[in-house]
Amino acid sequence: MLRLSCCLLISLLFVTSFSQAQKNKVLVFCKTAGFHHNSIEEGKAAVIKLGQENKFGVDTSTDANVFNTANLKQYKAVIFLNTTGNILDEAQQAAFEQYIRSGGGFVGVHAATDTEYDWPWYGRLVGAYFKSHPATQEASLDVVDNKHISTKHLPARWTRKDEWYNFKWLSDSVQVLITIDETSYTGPRMGTKHPMAWYHEFDGGRAFYTELGHTPESFTTDTLYLQHLLGGIQWAMKKK
Repeated sequence: MLRLSCCLLISLLFVTSFSQAQKNKVLVFCKTAGFHHNSIEEGKAAVIKLGQENKFGVDTSTDANVFNTANLKQYKAVIFLNTTGNILDEAQQAAFEQYIRSGGGFVGVHAATDTEYDWPWYGRLVGAYFKSHPATQEASLDVVDNKHISTKHLPARWTRKDEWYNFKWLSDSVQVLITIDETSYTGPRMGTKHPMAWYHEFDGGRAFYTELGHTPESFTTDTLYLQHLLGGIQWAMKKK
């Protein structure tokens, strides 16, 4: 009888956990129409694992047809994981705009700023557009806001290896979380204002962007980065 009760309790816990995950789902979208990052598969696996550990469901897709009003309603946030180029048509763009205006969340990872240059609304959502980058190398980051869920675990000075973007345009409406010390690496730079991660309320929804996430190691061994990404997802989902 005791064994039966334990099995029943385990089953109930599993059903409850599964039900919660289904109610708190994110979509990882990783379609590319330009450069294709070799870290995308690791990125997808990492978000799925984060979901399993933190009780949210994860769907992944490269099919732009998932961007329709009925389908998007099931997600708390949509993650553009190293997307590039023009990846949505006008109807799909309209559906995504409506999703955000209805209170949806957005997370942009790395090349999400190398996406949809001809869609100004998207540029304002993600907060910047990519211009150039030097070779992948180690650099020092400064956490300028350590109260946000995506940064509160980070050291004030964070040194790591990645591909560091310069941006041709930056929104004035975003709240900057992390900047890069341009004296800590070699190659083209932007000048005095060089943010690497930010967030903002936008058009009825929430948007978080992190420039970090070019390398496969970001998603496989960099625990500080994974916690940073998780915090951004949770904020976009309005869980924190």
